[in-house]
Amino acid sequence: MALALVSAIGVLAFGWPLFAPGDSGITTHAADAPWLFAALLPLLLAVVVATIADTGLDAKAIAMLGVLAAAGAALRPLGAGTAGIEPMFFLMVLSGRVLGPGFGFVLGAVSMFASALLTGGVGPWMPFQMLAMGWVAMGAGLLPGAARLRGRAESLLLAGYGAVASVAYGTAMNLQGWTLMQGMASGISYVPGDPLDENLARFVAYCLATSLGWDLPRAVVTMVLTLTLGGAILRALRRATRRAAFEAPVVFEDG
Repeated sequence: MALALVSAIGVLAFGWPLFAPGDSGITTHAADAPWLFAALLPLLLAVVVATIADTGLDAKAIAMLGVLAAAGAALRPLGAGTAGIEPMFFLMVLSGRVLGPGFGFVLGAVSMFASALLTGGVGPWMPFQMLAMGWVAMGAGLLPGAARLRGRAESLLLAGYGAVASVAYGTAMNLQGWTLMQGMASGISYVPGDPLDENLARFVAYCLATSLGWDLPRAVVTMVLTLTLGGAILRALRRATRRAAFEAPVVFEDG
């Protein structure tokens, strides 16, 4: 329920301009970002609390989450977004697969928040980046076969998902920024109040003209890193989870 609530708020935050009337003052959309960020933080905490209550994860798991978030934040500046080279995506996918959708969502959001502080990328786009990256990691935790799929088959599944999620992330962020960039060429510019199908056609043209050259390399980098390093990292994450004994009960034996 916590994940559904935060995701519903995210969908509304990204998509409401497409349904807004022409006199809605769409250019003030960026001013809503601080309110979205304020609403996002307690919802993230609710997701963590719900995950702990449902699965019994303890302080060791939260410490692991912090380490992975720091690693993801450190990976982001390596490519600095140049030509879509963003190595943090593959780590978010692999971590979401092992930690599950709840912690995966929080990991993606916290990693993006930490990386924004690290790179100076704090702005009205940041809460939207947190939501989009949270969805990327959460989706990996929702993929089928988590208990039985291992080896090359799992790497192929995650590589394919990572490629699709990388493009979907770029598309979602395009939707957030496109509505604020009015006055471009008439074929790709957002027009408040226009029918949904016409604005969607312009949005597709906008994505093809502006961001596809970043989204596709991001997808390729994520696929390559997942196929080459994914198996080893998945084993390391699962080994760390087992050794931390996240759900292991304390049993006392009679001496």
